[in-house]
Amino acid sequence: MRTIQFREAVAEAMSEEMRTDDSIYLMGEEVAEYNGAYKASKGMLDEFGADRVIDTPIAELGFAGIGVGSAMGGNRPIIEFMTFNFALVGIDQIINNAAKLRQMSGGQLNIPIVFRGPTASAGQLGATHSQAFESWFANCPGLKVVVPSNVYDAKGLLKAAIRDNDPVIFMESEQMYGDKGEVPEGDYTIPLGVADIKREGTDVTIVSFGKIIKEAYKAADELAEEGISCEIIDLRTIRPMDQETIIKSVKKTNRLVILEEAWPFGNVSTEIAFQVQAQAFDYLDAPIQKINTADTPAPYSPVLFEEWLPNKNDVIKAVKKVMYK
Repeated sequence: MRTIQFREAVAEAMSEEMRTDDSIYLMGEEVAEYNGAYKASKGMLDEFGADRVIDTPIAELGFAGIGVGSAMGGNRPIIEFMTFNFALVGIDQIINNAAKLRQMSGGQLNIPIVFRGPTASAGQLGATHSQAFESWFANCPGLKVVVPSNVYDAKGLLKAAIRDNDPVIFMESEQMYGDKGEVPEGDYTIPLGVADIKREGTDVTIVSFGKIIKEAYKAADELAEEGISCEIIDLRTIRPMDQETIIKSVKKTNRLVILEEAWPFGNVSTEIAFQVQAQAFDYLDAPIQKINTADTPAPYSPVLFEEWLPNKNDVIKAVKKVMYK
């Protein structure tokens, strides 16, 4: 094993796959000459050249469409958005083309494309740069949605996403690019659609994903000092969702708390809550609790932002509520 940064895991995953398949290329704003807006493609232009690491204008609709058309022609593009907030400019290409062309062509066309970049908040960036759209994309049939929470998962999941023959939305975090973690030497992948139990527990199940799961770990450590054992599940893939792992855990702990950095209406937490009550209602000893951001655009003020974003105290409060403590 060796220790690398999250940004290095992303660059390694792309580079390793590009070395084995000439049809794979990276395209987006500042991915080439600048080595990526977050240095997540550092060194790739030097290795693969300007034909396969391609800088674009600020025109997400344009280069998203180029990527979809290129995938129709047999390539396997990786399209980087500087942030998924900007993907809204190109969402028509993602939803109405990438997600639907396989069905609309009667299976004649696969669209093996990865759209990747940062999601959710990254500090004081204001309301238009602090949005989580996982549930938006997961709502659309034909797309797979992946949100890694650590270095090991990021590399293995991204390699699997690049090899997948369907369009994959791969969502990272600006605040995690400097995170460090261990990865094995050599090739490895993590299958899409498989959640991971990051911490075994007996009293309550906490389901989360992405960078906000760190608050669940902090809460679980504090709760353990009070004798409360938390089982933490990292979804890793939002769609397809690993419902089996969640249901099995809830049947063991009989309580569920869901932590998600997203607005509270109609999100990933809502779907999880529905599936658990439909499949494991008789096992629940307390109502399901879900923790989300405040139901407002992200504030710029650091004081208001701290109140807006879920934290470990919110998790502790929710866990104690389902434990009737």
